[in-house]
Amino acid sequence: MYIDVASLLIAMTLNLLTMAVALLAVMGRVNQAARRAQIGIVLQAAGWVLLLGSGLVAAGTWSDRLLSTLAMAGIASGLAYSAMAFDLWCGRVAMARAPGVIALVMTAGYCIGFDHYAFRVGWANGLLALQLALVALTLCRRPVLPVGRWRWLLVVSLLVQLVVTASRGVLGALYTGQFPNFFAPHPANMLFALAANVTVVMSMVAILLAHREEAARELERLASTDGLTGALNRRAWEAQATAFVAEAQRLQQPLCVMLFELDHFKDINDTHGHETGDKALQLLVQGMQAVSREQNLVCRYGGVEFCVLKRGAGLDLIRAYDARLRAWLEEAGPRELGVPLSYSAGIAILLDPQDTVKSMLRRADSLLYSAKMLGRNMTLDEQALEIG
Repeated sequence: MYIDVASLLIAMTLNLLTMAVALLAVMGRVNQAARRAQIGIVLQAAGWVLLLGSGLVAAGTWSDRLLSTLAMAGIASGLAYSAMAFDLWCGRVAMARAPGVIALVMTAGYCIGFDHYAFRVGWANGLLALQLALVALTLCRRPVLPVGRWRWLLVVSLLVQLVVTASRGVLGALYTGQFPNFFAPHPANMLFALAANVTVVMSMVAILLAHREEAARELERLASTDGLTGALNRRAWEAQATAFVAEAQRLQQPLCVMLFELDHFKDINDTHGHETGDKALQLLVQGMQAVSREQNLVCRYGGVEFCVLKRGAGLDLIRAYDARLRAWLEEAGPRELGVPLSYSAGIAILLDPQDTVKSMLRRADSLLYSAKMLGRNMTLDEQALEIG
């Protein structure tokens, strides 16, 4: 059975088009990573449609130059968008500057040198191979988020594309007589067409796996956070806090828990409305994170009760945190809501190897209750009657 290169490339382009339509259809509402992946596939599909279309017009004409140049722009920019998606799925900022610059330079050089066949083939395929190499190297870097094996599937796919693309570039630039066009029945063209069909499927599977993994992470985040404030909910906080307490006991490090609630929250709701009350809670969590000089474990513990766990912190550090938070709220409340905001709090420290999260919370809750009974707008700890 004989299969020509043109048929394989047409099949690959149809696969890309199907992939583009399928990703748009099955993903529904998506975030930035999935949207960039969708755009990347659409651009690459459009690029290949234009490249195949250029084979239907007279070689060397203005329409051939236009279609071919737009095709290169679509393929290269599609890869740059895909690189941004992969960065986001790995937990990094979507930069992809180098692949983006390569896409621009390659397209411009291709258009300028279009009349020189050996140059344009070597230039385009060489820079595309470099682009593929950069994206593969980015995927090989340690991800910020825990990710599955989909990234290695993509790395293999990119490396295969890199090898066959680079070989086409070398043949076109140095052995032009054997490689007159991309439909020529040369083994390199046949290998490229076969590899393209396989890697399209591999990329589709990897993208869907990455999207599913991200969706699972988002569901986990929603299950562990408070919908109004974005702080951890009580169940998730207690699970993480238990692990942190065990670690602090093993390493003999200090640890503090501060439990507090906004003062006179019911009056804020009754006087200014529930919307203002919700914003007050959001502002409190914003302040808890804004004044922190290290990563704290922040939680909405109950209706208007919040708590923060500070690792490696003794009373001096938690007292300084309390002072910064009070000052921040004192300034932000009237400015943002037109309402003065204060809170009452209790602080418990890790005492001995038998101490637990629950016992610390009980002591902090008792101190919080005392602070409220003594007139509110104060913080009590286990070594001093009152701070703040």
